[in-house]
Amino acid sequence: MTIDIQNLLDSILDSLSRIKYIRPETMPDIQLYMDQITSFMEDQLGPSKRYKSDKVLTKAMVNNYVKNDLLPPPEKKKYSKDHLLTLIFIYYFKSVLSIQDIRSILNPVTETYWSDNSPSLEEIYSLVFSLEEPEVERMKESIREEFTISQEAVSTMEHLDAKDADFLQKFVFICLLNFDVYVKKLLMEKIIDSMQEPDPKNKKKKTDSKKTDS
Repeated sequence: MTIDIQNLLDSILDSLSRIKYIRPETMPDIQLYMDQITSFMEDQLGPSKRYKSDKVLTKAMVNNYVKNDLLPPPEKKKYSKDHLLTLIFIYYFKSVLSIQDIRSILNPVTETYWSDNSPSLEEIYSLVFSLEEPEVERMKESIREEFTISQEAVSTMEHLDAKDADFLQKFVFICLLNFDVYVKKLLMEKIIDSMQEPDPKNKKKKTDSKKTDS
């Protein structure tokens, strides 16, 4: 028995409507130890996991983020609210971007807006996630459109039984969704590359090379 893809789509769109970001006012204002950080993230973001056995955040992950300069080190083994905010950004970025790209866009943020600077990291976080609701509505409309396109495309294929039609529509639908993610990932990478300052070492190498050629 095949799954009714229309019911599947409705279920997905309904789940999108229930997505809620972690509001700053729900975050502890006191510094937390590692276990408290991982427990908080698990409680807040656990419902978004694909499998129950998955971990939202582990000690090894946090240590790796600090080691790779994605996250400022804790103070006396305690993590602040700004650490939490940064970890949430990392959580959403890591499924799409490389560690190097995440570091490229997060380091200027943590270096400039960390602690008591203005605007604060909390203000930036609130601004970004306040855009969530209208973005979800735009996303739902786009998903519905891609679903309709896949449905109409497969309907033009002849001699398909219900099982094959169901499978092929899902396949085409996944391809359209994947293309959307692929293009947006390319766009993000190009924007990140445009934000990079030229490496002085590379500039010096080019200058030296020109002198040698002359």
